[in-house]
Amino acid sequence: MPVSLPVVNLATAKFECIFGRGCEGICCKNGRPSVDQAERKRIAKVLKRTLPHLRPEALALVKKEGFTSRRTKLGMPMLRVARGWCVFFNQGCVLHKIGAEDGDSYRYKPSQCALFPLDKTDKGQWFVRQWGYEDEQWDLFCLNPNASNVPASQSLKAEIELAAQG
Repeated sequence: MPVSLPVVNLATAKFECIFGRGCEGICCKNGRPSVDQAERKRIAKVLKRTLPHLRPEALALVKKEGFTSRRTKLGMPMLRVARGWCVFFNQGCVLHKIGAEDGDSYRYKPSQCALFPLDKTDKGQWFVRQWGYEDEQWDLFCLNPNASNVPASQSLKAEIELAAQG
């Protein structure tokens, strides 16, 4: 299937998510994605369903202060973190799991999470985050192009199609 979204480094990028196979979700550790108003509304609609699945410290924080903080990134509030992890992380993303139950695992996830490791340059061009590309600051092993032989064009098909939907 041809790629419907131009990704500037797709021909050379390598990426393989190994969550549950050696990685326990490190991208969600201190993960503070910003969420726009539409994303906040989608999460709020399923918040009651998420509560039984949250870690105890995350549940207490969300009940007391809500799931977004006053901190902002890209001009939008960010999801809260409890004990170093996104409040929606509990052996995987609770929002992902609830979305999957509803037929679309990305349905409730913030776009920054759903599209990872895709990102945009300052000029608005899509790229795959990789060590040594676009001054990548995050040293996650999955962003090391030498850590996998899997072409990002293969492993990120769903994320690329999601990004193409706008």
